[in-house]
Amino acid sequence: MEITAAMVKELREMTGAGMMDCKKVLIEAAGDMEKATELLREKGKATAAKKAGRITSEGIVSSYIHGNGNIGVLVEVNCETDFTARNSVFQDLVKDIAMQIAASKPSYVSREQVSQTDIEKERKILRAQALNEGKPEKIVDKMVEGRLSKFYKETCLLEQPFIRNPDITVQQLIEEKINIIRENISVRRFTRYEMGEGLEKRSCDFAAEVENQIK
Repeated sequence: MEITAAMVKELREMTGAGMMDCKKVLIEAAGDMEKATELLREKGKATAAKKAGRITSEGIVSSYIHGNGNIGVLVEVNCETDFTARNSVFQDLVKDIAMQIAASKPSYVSREQVSQTDIEKERKILRAQALNEGKPEKIVDKMVEGRLSKFYKETCLLEQPFIRNPDITVQQLIEEKINIIRENISVRRFTRYEMGEGLEKRSCDFAAEVENQIK
């Protein structure tokens, strides 16, 4: 099958990968756009694995304020050079990560950050839930591990589905950008603020309040 410039352009716009990389995977996939996209993801994963040990001491701290200011995020994302820190691909990635944090409310960057105390606490909760559901004792532990995996996907930023494309995780998104930028990229830390979080909210029975006013 002939690989046209229009096909290469379409894949590049979909993935952000380089023109030559897009052409190579399209040839390998015989023009199948879905397969070519998957090949690019695998290529990104392989590139990320090779660069994983490289020191990331540059980068940027970015902020995101959602809507009318009720949610705010600060996130530090690191790369290898200050040149890359100024690169638009890297900066757009950091913005996407900040938006992800605002929308999906992760508690950790990765599962490695979850303390053993928190893991054991979650295991106890999940085990109690499974037993209360009447699940047989012999399968409870297996169920707990499966539900713990779901817990990681919900609370760990890198394992969450990417809000702009739920078919990939945030980790896979970062791997794709590593493949484009050719440098290691890592999320170091983040803080998420939500207006009123942790404060006691004023509760009000509106009907009772109106009734009291007209007495």
